[in-house]
Amino acid sequence: MKNNKHVLWITRTAIFLALLVISQAVFRPLGQYVLGTANNLIFVVAAVLLGLSSSAVISVLSPLLAFFLGFGPALPQIIPIVMLGNFAFSLIWILIVGKKSDKQALRFGFAIALAAVTKFLFLWVGVVLIAIPLLALPEKQALVLSAAFSYPQLITAAAGSFIASLILPPLRRVFKNSLDKASM
Repeated sequence: MKNNKHVLWITRTAIFLALLVISQAVFRPLGQYVLGTANNLIFVVAAVLLGLSSSAVISVLSPLLAFFLGFGPALPQIIPIVMLGNFAFSLIWILIVGKKSDKQALRFGFAIALAAVTKFLFLWVGVVLIAIPLLALPEKQALVLSAAFSYPQLITAAAGSFIASLILPPLRRVFKNSLDKASM
C-alpha cells in the first residue's frame, strides 16, 4: 500500500513537471504574460492538489529544466531565487487553501492576493535589488532582467492564481474521486 502511494506521488509530480515543460515550449513564443500565467496556474493547481512535497520538487526543478531546455532564466545565478520564489508562491496556496473547502471564495481571494504579492516581492528584491547589482551586469542586460522580474511577475502570478481558483473546485472533486479509487 505504501509503495502504491509512493508511485502515485512520483507519477503525479512528474505529470505536473511535464505540464510545465510543455507549457514553456508552447507558450514561450506568446510572451512573458501568457507563459508566466500558465506556469503560475500549474504551480497553484499542483500545490493545492499534490501538497508540500510535490510543490517543493516542482518549484526547484521547474527553473532548472527551463534553463537546461533553453527557456530561461537567462542567468544560472538567479535560478535559486526563482526556485524560492516559486516555492513561496506555492506554499502560500498550501497554507491558505490547502485541502480545505470551507469559505472557499474567501480563501481563494486571499491566496490570490497574498501569493501574487509575495512572489512579486521575492523575485523583485532577489533579482532586481540584490542579484543584478552583485553580478554587475551590462546596463542593457540589467534593464531587461529588471523589467522581467518586476510588475509582470505580479500580473502573471495573480492571473494564474485567478484562473486556478476557477478550475480548482471541479478538479478537486475529480482528484478526490481518483484518490478514493486508487486506495482501493
